[in-house]
Amino acid sequence: MSDHAQAFVAHLLTLEEKDRGALSALRRSLSFDPGAFWQAYRYVERFVGRDRHADDPFRRALYLTAGLFALHPENSAKASFAAAVGTSARQRKKQRQSDSVERRFVALLDAEPESLPNMLRQAVSLLAADGLALDYAHLLDDLSRWLNPFGQEARDSLRQQWARDFYLAYEPLSDQPKTILAEQPE
Repeated sequence: MSDHAQAFVAHLLTLEEKDRGALSALRRSLSFDPGAFWQAYRYVERFVGRDRHADDPFRRALYLTAGLFALHPENSAKASFAAAVGTSARQRKKQRQSDSVERRFVALLDAEPESLPNMLRQAVSLLAADGLALDYAHLLDDLSRWLNPFGQEARDSLRQQWARDFYLAYEPLSDQPKTILAEQPE
């Protein structure tokens, strides 16, 4: 994870402590394409850099991450986005006998850059409802790769990583029946 991403999340955490109006503007920005809501510029644009154009994937990732953070300002370096969603899915499956979160996550993995922001907003709302934090600096780095329209290979690699993180949290080895655990190689 980049130092720039960590500095950006530190900035967001400061806004959360000192400027609730900023979080309100950033939440509203989720109703627009990432980077299109001018009222969020005050809080994000300084991290973009002069050499990036309006549709730059990293710029769009900054705005999307800021909006998602404003929606659920619970940051933890211990849980990637996919692992947090996997934990939520596991908890909800135990409580309600429903695998709807897993189905939503699989649909999210199949999302193209244009539909990703709305699906992420729904997933982060779910994490907020369950009180689960996520690593926003890591998410920012991931989104800068996912939102690159020319980065299909990087996007596919990221999808695989998210799927691994999700399923390791959704069905951890310790939750497997003892017969399956006994068959695992040492």
